[in-house]
Amino acid sequence: MYSFRRLALLLALSLPAMTVALAQSSSSSSNPAAPAQAQQPAGQSQGQISVQARIKARREQRRSAAIHEAYNHLYEAYVSGGYLRFQPGPGVPAMGSAPAGPALQRANIYAWDTGLTRFYSERLGVTVDGRGYVGQPFVGINAATNSAITKPTVSIYSVMAGPTYRFYLQPKYSVSGRVMGGFAYGNFSGDLGSATPTSLGLYPDGSTYALNASILGEYNLTPNVGIRVAPEYLATGFNSTVQNSLGFTVGIVYRFGKQK
Repeated sequence: MYSFRRLALLLALSLPAMTVALAQSSSSSSNPAAPAQAQQPAGQSQGQISVQARIKARREQRRSAAIHEAYNHLYEAYVSGGYLRFQPGPGVPAMGSAPAGPALQRANIYAWDTGLTRFYSERLGVTVDGRGYVGQPFVGINAATNSAITKPTVSIYSVMAGPTYRFYLQPKYSVSGRVMGGFAYGNFSGDLGSATPTSLGLYPDGSTYALNASILGEYNLTPNVGIRVAPEYLATGFNSTVQNSLGFTVGIVYRFGKQK
């Protein structure tokens, strides 16, 4: 009986110790698995990053190939129509006791425009441009010459050349800058009969310089064909004065030939 009590006492004392030992062994066995589980998401995120990088690289390759296909042409020809606000003359000069008339108002004149650009890279080219402007400015009623002509037809023709540079390229559109210089001829007397241009306040017929600066925005319908919109500034020097004119052209662009 006494030995039985001793055995029961030993079991009661050893049971808590066994419980603590089992808990420590289970926790120590579970701790090594935690880093492995933590490393698995990190490995997955690295894989996802590498997949995204490959997708981004493929997209950039396709974009570069599309840009090269659209802008690696040797030549670019264009035809367009346009509009210009132009001052057609200084006004009627003083005649005898009659004072000089006011300067003529700016007139809406309309343009045709054609040209060719030779590109030496995807961005830089040289443009040769020919254009004409036709309009009917209002000159008023001139009692001094008894002229009944109030809206004569005037025309301006120019040939210019200069550099073109594409400073923003995308597969579907581009933005370029262009500066040109050349000469212009103004025909202000073609619709006046026996009257002279200066008697109606217009500039006299003649040739002068022409300077043009424009921003060219193009939207590509295909790699070879695009639509162009170009706000422009035109400076001319008729009658030894400076005419600062603003306008725009809209037209079709066709690219052909391949650069080496």
